[in-house]
Amino acid sequence: MKKTTTNMIPFNRPHMTGKELYNIAEAHFNGRLAGDGPFTKRCHAWIERRTGCHKALLTHSCTAALEMAALMLDIQPGDEVIMPAFTFVSTANAFVLRGGVPVFVDIREDTLNLDERLIEAAITSRTRAIAPVHYAGVACEMDTVMDIAIRHGLKVVEDAAQGVMSAYKGRALGSIGDFGAFSFHETKNVISGEGGALLVNDPTQALRAEIIREKGTDRTRFFRGELDKYTWQEVGSSFLPGELIAAFLWAQLEEAQSITDDRMASWNRYHAALGPLEAQGRLRRPVVPETCQHNAHMYYVLLSPEIDRQAVLTALKENDISSVFHYVPLHSSPAGLRYGRVHGSMEFTDTQSARLIRLPLWVGLTAEQQDRIVKVLTSVVT
Repeated sequence: MKKTTTNMIPFNRPHMTGKELYNIAEAHFNGRLAGDGPFTKRCHAWIERRTGCHKALLTHSCTAALEMAALMLDIQPGDEVIMPAFTFVSTANAFVLRGGVPVFVDIREDTLNLDERLIEAAITSRTRAIAPVHYAGVACEMDTVMDIAIRHGLKVVEDAAQGVMSAYKGRALGSIGDFGAFSFHETKNVISGEGGALLVNDPTQALRAEIIREKGTDRTRFFRGELDKYTWQEVGSSFLPGELIAAFLWAQLEEAQSITDDRMASWNRYHAALGPLEAQGRLRRPVVPETCQHNAHMYYVLLSPEIDRQAVLTALKENDISSVFHYVPLHSSPAGLRYGRVHGSMEFTDTQSARLIRLPLWVGLTAEQQDRIVKVLTSVVT
């Protein structure tokens, strides 16, 4: 007999603040649905104010923001970009599209972030940039990353897809490197369905970023009244989201702190409830260094090596709990083997990725639901 799904606990449930549809209707009433309307400008101002970046530009995805960064860096065939293999494909794709070569180095055992101690040895005469990925909204060791970049004349592109409302030593993620990329995908904390933003931290690059984002034209300057006509200036593409996306996003940004607070409460409940299983050696909980202020983007556990991860996921599913693993490391993927190269051992990338499962976490997740998740998980792993 098929079990009912009325008590299903989804892995993710996109949150709405209640203002999204009103904002969308207002954008339509204003007669402005194309990009860079009033709601887009509000979002830009919020990101700039919240992060301290010089210029924020909404894009139709975080992927687009990373692709803009690759264009901004003028990546040429054969240029190398150092990054972790434990990341989403967009981190690598953005540079491969320009002919760049992802150079994969291992992650740290604790945070699952790019191991900053391995970066310098991976640098060659072709290295152009470092792309740290702030996994789960927990910052990479950015002081070390930036020091290496400065000493070797490299650029830093922060993949902060999961890092909205997170910080490193009080500095917002995405605002530390030369460029940062945010995601507002429906699985993130602050959402617009699809969507992203490029953060430009070098004032001298802001105008060029506007040009690349507007199909390689100086159209944005024209609309500001700085030119009497606009024209094609360089290679670019259409990276703007429509105003309806920005209208939805604005409702989310206005409530970003309350969203973060709700998620943090759930994260803390998981962390406390799973302490006994960690003490028993059945799993390991996330590690958040004291220098990192995270945003509760996800709660994951690393199962003890002898535990069958698929059996755990199956048992959770049979109890109407949706839980998932995460990235298949890029260095072992068909495209990763074709377009990238590995520097050094990938020990922790391989072992940690094979042990990880992500638990349901979304705004509105109840303590009762979390108790049920922990109870089922405990019964399976002990």
